Amino acid sequence: MTETLALALVLIPALVVAIVFHEVAHGYAALLLGDTTARDQRRLSLNPIRHVDPVGTLLVPGALALAGAPVFGWAKPVPVRQDRLDNPRFGMMAVAAAGPGTNFVLAALGAMALGLLAPSIAPQAGEAPGLMVQGLFYFILINLFLGIFNLLPIPPFDGSHIVEGLLPPPLARGYAQLRPFGMVFFLALIAVSWLAPEWGVIESTIGLPVEWALDRYLSLASAIAGS
Repeated sequence: MTETLALALVLIPALVVAIVFHEVAHGYAALLLGDTTARDQRRLSLNPIRHVDPVGTLLVPGALALAGAPVFGWAKPVPVRQDRLDNPRFGMMAVAAAGPGTNFVLAALGAMALGLLAPSIAPQAGEAPGLMVQGLFYFILINLFLGIFNLLPIPPFDGSHIVEGLLPPPLARGYAQLRPFGMVFFLALIAVSWLAPEWGVIESTIGLPVEWALDRYLSLASAIAGS
C-alpha cells in the first residue's frame, strides 16, 4: 500500500501537469492564429479543474498504473473552431502540433532538472532512487508518451489533424470521414491492452518510439549531470 501511494504521489502530479499544459498549448496556439473560443470559454487557465476529465485524467491512468501497464490519459479537449482560424488548413495543423510539442519541451525541462539535481540526491549503492528522482523520471516518461501517443494518425488525436492538413484536399476529405470511428478504435486499443497484456500492443507500437526518445532525453540529463 505504501509503495502504491508513493507511486500515485509521483505519477498523478506529473500526469496532470503534462495533460493541462498540453491542452492549454492547443488553446494558446488557436488564439494566436485567430480563434478565441478557448479564451472565451476560460480554458486557457492552468487550473487543472478546468481541464480534468474524471475518466481520462484520473480513472484510466490510475487503473493502468495499478495494473503495471503504460500510463496515459486525456483531459477535456480545449475547444477549437477551425473556421475561425486565419488559415484554417495550416492553422489546424499548428494547433494540433502545439500540444505534443509542449510535452516534448516539458520532457526536456524535466531532463535538465534531473541532470542538475541527480548528482546531489543520488542514492547510495543498493538504495532505491529517491522520490524526487523518480518523479522527474516519470515526468519525462509521461510527457514523451503523451506527446508521441497524440501524434498517432487516429481521429481525433492530434496526429490526425496534422495528416489531414498534409493530404491533398480530396484525400483529406475522405480521411476526415474516418473521425466517427476513431474513438471506437482507440477504445478497442485500450481494451486489448487490458484484456491481453501479453500481446504487448502498446509496448510494441508506441513503446518503441517512446523508449528511443527516453534514451535521448536521459542522455541529456546524464550530459548535464556530468558537466
